[in-house]
Amino acid sequence: MKIKMSWLVLIMSQSLLLSACSFGQPDMQQEESESVTRPSVESKVVAKGLSIPWSIQKQGDVFYITQRTGGIVEIMNGKKSVVKTSLSKPLSDRPEAGLLGLVLHPDFKSNQQAFAYYTYQDSGDNFNRVVTLRRTANEWTEEKVMLDRIPSGQYHQGGRLEIGPDQKLYITTGDATRQDHAQDLSFLGGKILRLDLYGGTPSDNPFKDSPVYSYGHRNPQGLAWNQDGELYETEHGPNGFDEVNLIQAGNNYGWPKITGDEKGESLISPLAHSGEPSWAPSGADFWKGDLVFASLAGQSVKRFEPESGEVTDLLTGFGRVRDVLVEGDTLYFVSNNTDGRGIPRENDDKLYEVDLKSVMKEE
Repeated sequence: MKIKMSWLVLIMSQSLLLSACSFGQPDMQQEESESVTRPSVESKVVAKGLSIPWSIQKQGDVFYITQRTGGIVEIMNGKKSVVKTSLSKPLSDRPEAGLLGLVLHPDFKSNQQAFAYYTYQDSGDNFNRVVTLRRTANEWTEEKVMLDRIPSGQYHQGGRLEIGPDQKLYITTGDATRQDHAQDLSFLGGKILRLDLYGGTPSDNPFKDSPVYSYGHRNPQGLAWNQDGELYETEHGPNGFDEVNLIQAGNNYGWPKITGDEKGESLISPLAHSGEPSWAPSGADFWKGDLVFASLAGQSVKRFEPESGEVTDLLTGFGRVRDVLVEGDTLYFVSNNTDGRGIPRENDDKLYEVDLKSVMKEE
């Protein structure tokens, strides 16, 4: 699938727009079913009026979506509610910061517990932390801090949480704009971290008594495992040169020593990179052996085929895309046009649903 010239013009024009993020207020409303036609794609709007959504989770028929501005959106049978999230520290309003990653506990149905990643303010400084949340009758409540004082800069917060097939919690952290520190194993920024579900450091982590699983990352925001249990990651590069990586324990992925096609001793080059312009990749998932990932600057959902190493556009026309979730042959994704770097459309941002089988028929 090729990007038409009109879409390229739109992408380039929108990528030049940078403005401050506007934090809105939570709401509660009944959503009506809505269908939207994009080029060659029939999509359904599951929810609209979201405030900078970041992470999608789904349990049964219920969606759980974090908003950078605070609150977790719950959507069931077309009804959308923003549930209060009581955190022990105030959310940071820095760019790219706020309530970010969310993953439900494997036993969520019985224990109502989830893990969250957020940026907070403390005595004039900013940090990121990983906490456990519990869903009570009326709100989500922070219960336990699992990992604290993860570095936070003006940009590059990281923030993705996923539970691997090994039942361990994986965490992406940005370099907090201190790029040389991505090579420092004592610095928690610019890493992929791995904890057990109680907050402890697994004994089989590659560095003794350390949560660091891999390092040399700039701003990783997507994690997904294929059917063979291999971990893939998407990562923001510098002015383009965004990456798709195959992650293995203890490896150094090179930032800031190498980018793009560059190589270095004991440094791992990416499986694929964007060159210029940027994809600005974010959340990722697998479908039929291919990596499907969100693209912000690229304003698309992209598809990476491991066998060919090729990255192509799977969907375009929805603006900036922050996260994806694949369930069977159904793709769910959230737009991020209200994040201060896009052009908001009516009722943005939205959660969309697309039948992937119908998309592939169009190729």
